[in-house]
Amino acid sequence: MILRALAVWCLLVVLAMLNGGVRDTWLSPRLGDPIGRGISTLTLCALILLATWATIGWIGPATRRGALGIGAVWLALTLAFEFGVGHYGFGKPWRELLADYDLSRGRIWIAVLVVTLLAPSWAARLRGIVGPT
Repeated sequence: MILRALAVWCLLVVLAMLNGGVRDTWLSPRLGDPIGRGISTLTLCALILLATWATIGWIGPATRRGALGIGAVWLALTLAFEFGVGHYGFGKPWRELLADYDLSRGRIWIAVLVVTLLAPSWAARLRGIVGPT
């Protein structure tokens, strides 16, 4: 199960990078950065939900707690990737990376993290793979 969950997380990373590319090359230049980032965040949330919906049966969590564990692993990997690769790989300053978490500036990136955490549990429950508890 864990290897399948890791494979799906790699798919999510690819989707996130493609989504970011669309944001940087098309959305933000045409609509402005705040609107581009907002649309991009909502789009990525939808992509995560769709990918999880499509793959949760293949991942095969036995319980809702197991599905939530998958989400927790995805969240940890996402944060490690975002900060590790963002800072050390792409040279982004910490200030710039943390700016995405500033709700007072209209940054709603945290929604992606919440969806990443909860998507496996939601999808498994809605698809009838696991019970309500």
